Amino acid sequence: MTTVAFVVGEPSGDRIGADLIRALRARIGPSLTVAGLGGEAMQGEGVETLFDIEELSIIGIGAIVARLPQLVRRVSQTADAILAMKPDVLVIIDSPTFSHWVARKVRARAPTIPIVNYIPPTVWAWREERAAKMRPYIDHAICALPFEPEIMQRLGGPPATYVGHPLMAVPALRAIMAKREAGETGPARPPHLLLLPGSRRGEIDRLIDDFGATLQKLHGRIEGLSATLPTLARHEPDLERRMRAWAFKPRIVTGEDEKWAAFASADAALAASGTVSLELALAGVPMALAYRLDPIAYRFRHMISAWTAALPNFIAGHPLVQEHFHEIVRPDHLARRLERLLTQTPERAAQVAGFSDIRRRMAVERDPGDAAAEIVLSLLR
Repeated sequence: MTTVAFVVGEPSGDRIGADLIRALRARIGPSLTVAGLGGEAMQGEGVETLFDIEELSIIGIGAIVARLPQLVRRVSQTADAILAMKPDVLVIIDSPTFSHWVARKVRARAPTIPIVNYIPPTVWAWREERAAKMRPYIDHAICALPFEPEIMQRLGGPPATYVGHPLMAVPALRAIMAKREAGETGPARPPHLLLLPGSRRGEIDRLIDDFGATLQKLHGRIEGLSATLPTLARHEPDLERRMRAWAFKPRIVTGEDEKWAAFASADAALAASGTVSLELALAGVPMALAYRLDPIAYRFRHMISAWTAALPNFIAGHPLVQEHFHEIVRPDHLARRLERLLTQTPERAAQVAGFSDIRRRMAVERDPGDAAAEIVLSLLR
């Protein structure tokens, strides 16, 4: 029997974990045992999760501080459970505040268990010193962004390999990418806008009113505009309540198929800064990004060392996508920005061309899950 333990703390990592499990099972066969912490997708692949990972779906220093006692208990519970499993390898995926805390505890008490970090911390964005601190307890970092291995090496981090972003293996997104590469046809008439206020409740709470005001102003400027808001099912009731007073409402969709269908038909998007910006770039959807930190995190904004918070900008190497933070999240400004992206303008053409370049830079010959599985298997004790 081969036992692989996982520590995953959010839905995006859950999907990555499920993909990796499938690739591992294709190589190991029925003797593979998977356990630890995961979400619905990983549970579908056989992981009996220790607790609901929704507890860990937090972001920002303020949220972490507020829930620190709970996090401490869950870290100890997770580390104890993994040690009791005596796995052949531990794979931690994203969620660095929680997963790295667990990894350090496991390494201290069982130093022979190899530990792999799939989706390492964004040391290129803030707190660069984390790279070198990872080396004693992370044996290999599996990266989803092409620039990360070089940065990890420069900062003295663990060995790192770029395998491609898991998004590149999503069939629906691949179909959209192929369609975009076949030729940009320009925005539809009337155009279709995506609203993406975030995947966590705190993000949504801080942005939804500004997104709503922007949509109302844009609806008044563009005749026939339609809008779609993809979200998780658990957020739908609250969003519907928040949107009752809106004169013009977007259509809310919650399924993956509906989400990608909306991406395929979208002409532009207003989105919370995060992984969704990369999804939009790969799908060729011009965007404006906005974000508000929680009040405590805002006090620590000086710790951010990156020149941009937008993944498309990092990959492109220049400010391809416009970012709006805090005082600059102004509906009048955003509406005018989006109007330029929803019509055939130089701003729209520049983003479309830049996204095509990003797709070329991120292209890999193998499925990311397959390449990641080989790295994990190479470290089996």
